[in-house]
Amino acid sequence: MDKKETEQVIARNKKAYHDYFVLETYEAGIELYGTEIKSIRNGRVNLKDSFCSVDNGEMFAIGMHISPYEQGNIFNRDPMRKKRLLLHKKEIMKLFGQSQQQGLSIVPLQLYIKNGRAKLEIGLCKGKKLHDKREVAAKRDAERTIDRALKERY
Repeated sequence: MDKKETEQVIARNKKAYHDYFVLETYEAGIELYGTEIKSIRNGRVNLKDSFCSVDNGEMFAIGMHISPYEQGNIFNRDPMRKKRLLLHKKEIMKLFGQSQQQGLSIVPLQLYIKNGRAKLEIGLCKGKKLHDKREVAAKRDAERTIDRALKERY
């Protein structure tokens, strides 16, 4: 039997792509409670101001907002609690070392459900300066102008 891998993207962190250059990406599982995964499946997640940090050899997602599940009553958890990420120890140590030495940030990029399990794509990122953001915007505008000109021509 062939097992299909299905991915359903729940939330993207568009601000991360605007503020950072993404150097590497990793896939991490998330330690969640029952009402949190139900809320994620409903699409009630915000990754906008979240980041990742390493404490005592474990990686946590901080600032990731998962809205309380409407039918969860007493079982709902704090929406802004630290969520532990499930990564191999080697990956955690590698990310921690690079973020400390090179001044890079670890930022959640997108949250998706893969084969029934919630996964978080995290990226090792370098901050953009203002002139970098202007340069990217100028390139995007130039590409749009070229595409319009080609579309009108043909």
